[in-house]
Amino acid sequence: MNRIGISLYDGVEEPSWLSNVEPFVLKVMEELQFDGEEVSLLFCNDPYIQELNKAYRNIDSSTDVLSFENGEEYEDEEGKWFCAGDIVISLDTLPVNAEYFDENKDSELKRLLVHGLLHLNGYDHGEEHIEADKAPECEMLVIQENLLKKLKDETIIK
Repeated sequence: MNRIGISLYDGVEEPSWLSNVEPFVLKVMEELQFDGEEVSLLFCNDPYIQELNKAYRNIDSSTDVLSFENGEEYEDEEGKWFCAGDIVISLDTLPVNAEYFDENKDSELKRLLVHGLLHLNGYDHGEEHIEADKAPECEMLVIQENLLKKLKDETIIK
């Protein structure tokens, strides 16, 4: 069993599809063999993710997704939990990426969620990024794309 906490940055309007995120993320976590882990998701805007990107990566621009590993453990009435970390996704960049990759917003959101979870699972892609019409080479991005193919029938944004 795993846990997901989902929140919105102040002033960000709640998307109609927000309740569909948790079931998808739980499936991805199961596929990645997370067990007894907790992940928090924050949906925000470009100015906020730019602040985070500048503070933690020294890059003064917005981005699509950031992951922050945690690694702490705690125990409650349901058992022992491992805090895998936090994933932050910019809802401003989501449609921009979807257009760039010639995908719909649902496919792009699933890519960002899988990408963030892979980072929390210890993967890194170095300087390689997904590019339109180019197959990925590094292990993380290959796993990402294969997992997205496997879960292609799952829908978050209807």
